[in-house]
Amino acid sequence: MMEFDSDGLTVLLIAVAGLGVLLILGVLLRIWVPLLRRIFLPASLVGGVIGLLLGPNVVGLVPEGISATWSGLAGVLISVVFAPMLLGQKLPRIKEVAEDAGPHVWMAWFSTAAQVAIPCLLLFLLFEKGTGTNPLFSTIFEASWSGGHGTAAGMEQAWSALGWEEGSSLALGAATISLIFGILVGTILINIGARRGHLKYLGEKSDANESDVLGKEAGEGHMVTRLSPQSLSTLGFHFALILVAILIGFGLKMVLDPIITGMPLFPLAMIGGLVVHVAICRTSLYRLVDKATLDAIAAVFLDLLVVSAVASLSIPVIVENWIALTVISLTMAVLSLCIFYYLAPRIFKRDWFENGLVQFGTQTGVVATALLLLRTADPNMRSNGYRGLALSRPFISPFIGGGLVTALFPILVMEYGNLWVGLGCLAFCVALMPLAKIFGLWVPSSSRRRESSASVEAGRGF
Repeated sequence: MMEFDSDGLTVLLIAVAGLGVLLILGVLLRIWVPLLRRIFLPASLVGGVIGLLLGPNVVGLVPEGISATWSGLAGVLISVVFAPMLLGQKLPRIKEVAEDAGPHVWMAWFSTAAQVAIPCLLLFLLFEKGTGTNPLFSTIFEASWSGGHGTAAGMEQAWSALGWEEGSSLALGAATISLIFGILVGTILINIGARRGHLKYLGEKSDANESDVLGKEAGEGHMVTRLSPQSLSTLGFHFALILVAILIGFGLKMVLDPIITGMPLFPLAMIGGLVVHVAICRTSLYRLVDKATLDAIAAVFLDLLVVSAVASLSIPVIVENWIALTVISLTMAVLSLCIFYYLAPRIFKRDWFENGLVQFGTQTGVVATALLLLRTADPNMRSNGYRGLALSRPFISPFIGGGLVTALFPILVMEYGNLWVGLGCLAFCVALMPLAKIFGLWVPSSSRRRESSASVEAGRGF
């Protein structure tokens, strides 16, 4: 095991303190520059860009050692983000989620398989042999487009273990492209939908232009403290649970390493969280667990992860692979629009446009993007898009868009190659189509045409 001396720990402390400075600068810029709020760029991403500009690749104000420390933090911080995902999380009953969550689960798995299949096949046919692009390049898109900056940064360990250190920088570049595309094009889709009468609940403007500084009532916390501070602070107790989950995940990694080379720690830490959950759910300790507190801790480390990863992004690597990155990103953009306009009206029986926006947002950014778009289209939360999104996450987040299956894709590509992984995911997409009809998820086109005609008539007076 590696040991750190006091000097190494001091460098680590200074590096983390630097991240705090970048986060505060990101918050201040969002307050001072309304455009950043209008395009929904989080403070962690803004701060990361500032760190990148100040880093050794541009201005050179940030020392090389600090930038390298930031780069190494991402693979560690992602485990803290994922460890509490299944801890304190009760899975909803199948009957309860079938109607609202079923279509979301189907769409998420279909979109993810397509986001793997298309880049794999494009890389095999166009870039892998002709330009010598690394075969693992195909795996950055599902991790970045569905997983966002957090997953793109956290997957660094997985790619590095397979001998490809450039993966995280390229994935962060792809994640930035997808985030901007998702927000801008999503806003355009909402305007088109309003003109065509697809939006039933659009009655108020989004609060995107309002200040980031919330009022007193809006700023009240929702974390619940059930443990006496004389024993341990509630944050300390919940953080201890997360650390135990990570330790269990590390033990699982040691067992699996000889079998599955390159398995990252973060999905195993998530399984460790499930083990902790099962171990304490029937004890008095479970009464002390507050999911909101666990989510708050995860959110802090996610902000640190994003700002550190973006600030240490390798610009030369992106420039070197710009052709493949541009071609496949454009293809992914077209794919997301096709899924929205073709599949969403046929899968969602109710509020197809609002529910389609949810899936468009999650497949081009993160859940926060989906909520921002949905809030714009349905400010009063009257559609079932919110409920469908919430109920579907236990069947999606642990596996795809940054979960266990995402972590396995690079291993599968190295083992079987892009051609077979791409064809396998394409076959999975094809198999999902009849399953949608068998389980009653598919809406006949004739029914949707009648509904669309009625919506257009209603929209004329909008």
